[in-house]
Amino acid sequence: MSRKLVFHTLGNLLICLAGTMLLPLLIGIYYYYSTDEPKADMLAFAYATVITLCTGLILRFTIKPPDPELGIREGFAIVALGWVFVALFGSIPYQLGGVFAAEGRSSLVEFSFSYFESMSGFSTTGATTLTEIEGLSHAMLFWRSFSHWLGGMGIVVLAVAILPMLGVGGMQLFRAEAPGPQTERLTPRIAQTAKLLWGVYILLSLIETLLLWAGKMTLFDALCHTFGTMATGGFSTKNDSIAHFNSVYIETVITVFMFLAGTNFALHYRALRGEVKGYFKDTEFRFYCVVILISILLVSWNIVRFTNVDGDVPYNSVWDSIRYGAFQVLSITTTTGYGTADFEMWPALSQFILVTLMFYGGCAGSTGGGMKQLRFLLLIKQSGAEIKRLIFPHAVLPVRVNDRVVPPEVLTHVLGFFFFFIGIFAIVTCIMATLGLDLITAAGCTIATMGNIGPGLGDVGPIDNYAHIPSIGKFILTFCMLLGRLEIYTVLILFSPNYWKK
Repeated sequence: MSRKLVFHTLGNLLICLAGTMLLPLLIGIYYYYSTDEPKADMLAFAYATVITLCTGLILRFTIKPPDPELGIREGFAIVALGWVFVALFGSIPYQLGGVFAAEGRSSLVEFSFSYFESMSGFSTTGATTLTEIEGLSHAMLFWRSFSHWLGGMGIVVLAVAILPMLGVGGMQLFRAEAPGPQTERLTPRIAQTAKLLWGVYILLSLIETLLLWAGKMTLFDALCHTFGTMATGGFSTKNDSIAHFNSVYIETVITVFMFLAGTNFALHYRALRGEVKGYFKDTEFRFYCVVILISILLVSWNIVRFTNVDGDVPYNSVWDSIRYGAFQVLSITTTTGYGTADFEMWPALSQFILVTLMFYGGCAGSTGGGMKQLRFLLLIKQSGAEIKRLIFPHAVLPVRVNDRVVPPEVLTHVLGFFFFFIGIFAIVTCIMATLGLDLITAAGCTIATMGNIGPGLGDVGPIDNYAHIPSIGKFILTFCMLLGRLEIYTVLILFSPNYWKK
């Protein structure tokens, strides 16, 4: 493996990241002069931009790779280390701005807060260690949400789209970062495919921003919540998340765009070209719709007129139960993590359904996290085929999706992914429990970070945060976010001794 090529490319990635930091810097300058917001945050982004840019330039111009072509090993290393580097340098504004500064804390403890928040943003997890979000400056609020948007479609995919030098061997990067068991090209050239996907992403983001702005949100809030929705991230500018606005219109717009964000973006691209029927021809999309519809009906039925612990009946009508049930089902299924209600107060059946949906996640090729709808569909089809094979031992029973036979190696990949996901979930839950968390909180924070969801159960529920998690626990959960965003294999392969052999 060419280490020089890896770090040379990481330098280019950091240069791109430095460019994105100019936006929150400009917002900090604007609000500093217009509303007298703290100068420290504006300077934090100025220093962070310079540090990130200088590091990127040093890596780019001092390390000259002998062979510019990316191989499979270089692709995995660039993607995995790229996300580690981006989250690291993305945490600099939090540290310089003193967002998590507190008396008596060591620098390592403060770094655990900053790095956790940064990785949570870029991985579109939306888990936070902040308790007073509305006390942050506009620059910091924008950076939290903007990091979602950058990570949603993929930081390396963005680099593939805008950096010509990554066009050679770019497919290795695209496969290593793109979500789902199968990677689909829209055009023969992978750089062009990346540009088209980002084009669809930007278009949908623009439409949602305008719709939210029309719903009496400020333009700033509309932008930040669009970033969180389209990236299925969940960072909000308000302490009470979407519940703060108490608007049926805003909830409806966000619900619709969460659904779109959880759908394969290749289908959106084809729909924009006139192939609208492609949605309903796609097997995974139909499965995704059925899972969501059944979940909404069950949750809405379960919470209508239920009595909470205070003896109140929060949802007096079917409409109220559908309103809050549908929003929360879409928010959890797509792994967005926005909230309009504290679902931990709901009946056990509704909580069980939402926890199950945390594992499902969005569609392959979407910005959603989780294990992906396609993998569960393939597991169900494969299980059905095995049952039929017991009845008809000599029958040839291939698994089909979209009228095409799924190759055996894809099914093997899915089974391996499922084993790793559940195994890591069990191990990390045990580790978090040994750190002093109760079992429900330990399991809740593990699936919430591995699935890139944000809110979990117990002490990390929808109205809680992760500030109380021990520092070592924060680093472990940060690693879980990375595993979930890069779908395990891209990260775990770096720990294989065979990977480093010549």
